[in-house]
Amino acid sequence: MEQLSKKIHNKPERKIKIMQFGEGNFLRAFIEWILQDLNDKGAIDANVVVVQPMPLGRVKELAAQDGLYTVRLEGIDKGERVKKSEIIDVIGDCVNPFTDYEKFLRYGESEDLQIIISNTTEAGIALDTTDTDFTVCPKSFPGKLLALLKRRYDKFGGAPDKGLAIVPCELIDNNGDELYRVLTELAKVNNMDEKFIKWMQTANHFTSTLVDRIVPGYPKAEIPAIQEETGYIDNNVVKGEIFHLWVLKKEPFVQKVLPADSTGLNVIFADDIKPYKQRKVKILNGSHTALVPVSYLCGIDTVGESMADPTIGKYVRDFIFDEVNPTIDLPQDQMTAFANSVIERYQNPFIRHELMSIALNSTTKFKTRLLPTLLDYVRIFGKLPEHLIFSFAAIIEFHKGKRGDQEIALKDDPNYLAFWHRLWADFDGDYLAMAKKVLAWDEAWDMDMNTIHPDIAAKVAERLEDMDKNGMRSAVERFVNG
Repeated sequence: MEQLSKKIHNKPERKIKIMQFGEGNFLRAFIEWILQDLNDKGAIDANVVVVQPMPLGRVKELAAQDGLYTVRLEGIDKGERVKKSEIIDVIGDCVNPFTDYEKFLRYGESEDLQIIISNTTEAGIALDTTDTDFTVCPKSFPGKLLALLKRRYDKFGGAPDKGLAIVPCELIDNNGDELYRVLTELAKVNNMDEKFIKWMQTANHFTSTLVDRIVPGYPKAEIPAIQEETGYIDNNVVKGEIFHLWVLKKEPFVQKVLPADSTGLNVIFADDIKPYKQRKVKILNGSHTALVPVSYLCGIDTVGESMADPTIGKYVRDFIFDEVNPTIDLPQDQMTAFANSVIERYQNPFIRHELMSIALNSTTKFKTRLLPTLLDYVRIFGKLPEHLIFSFAAIIEFHKGKRGDQEIALKDDPNYLAFWHRLWADFDGDYLAMAKKVLAWDEAWDMDMNTIHPDIAAKVAERLEDMDKNGMRSAVERFVNG
């Protein structure tokens, strides 16, 4: 069996118009998969140069297969089980700037280059004030991009029509605005010409984005079956779920050179991406965080098993549709469709999503994923969201650190874990006092949650006492079934 290469796949010749910082699983199973669709359907005619953003990476492995690799998509789509493989052939070149810095910079001189896309992890868009020597490859992603833009500015004499569409996909709020800010600060740290800084700010077109697809990565256990199905060896296979969503803030130049919403994919150019961010965080991430302590303390280990459990499945659905959806300012048909897609994703039989992996840093996750829904629900309806309150009580019970006779491997900020340990070590049987103490924990919540609603402490205490005395399974069945 041959290794995947141009020998066995007819790779089209296209101009390299897109530079992508990052060669990881997500970009290959999401962005390049979208670019493949756009090319296949004639919306664009563009290949990608992949830039390795860290000294260690996999551009060498990609180059060994002529930039070709397989995306394996598996999941539930409109109630049907789907499993399909596709060769991605949009990578036209690979560059490791740490070993060939000049080749990287020469792409800044390209007449064809139009678009910069990046996903360099949440920490990638950060100001490194030590990035001051541009005679060698800068350490940070903003440093590399700044060096490329400076080379482009010099090559074209600051021509205003030589700016690029800059489309970051890092999972931080307002990623386009933040990259713009960091580049500006770094240019000033390096005492760069004000005319260059002005060109960078005005000739280039920054937009913020939201990305969403679960990408487990290289499916090691499934490789023999995939090879048998495809008929070739691929050392760069990447597995993803069927669901995908890319929301980009409207920007005319970006929409012109990257018409990603034109081929029927789940891509949206929006005036404001904030509601979509709220939708993802509140529904997908929020329901994960609400689900974990309840389901895990019922003896369940994965998201899929949780949704297959009639009681837990109903608990999650009612939480999403009754308490989260009404707090988000988007059309209800969109909310319903997204919520249903989340349920399908949770039921994906091809992805094993461990509850304990979601439980990591669960204290902070409550603050970022569930507290906004609690505040919005009380503001809109003047009453407490019962499922969310039940989940908050379950988080307290979860941090007792026991599932039956089994110790729970709690992983969180050491200061938070110390609080939870002291809380249960000092517990004297007064559940109301315990609830009030946790709700008043300003270090974790940045507020005294006792002030949210006059009944909140009593409600939390009532649910917590039921869980602690009768067990989670009994408590949740009584809650769900009335």
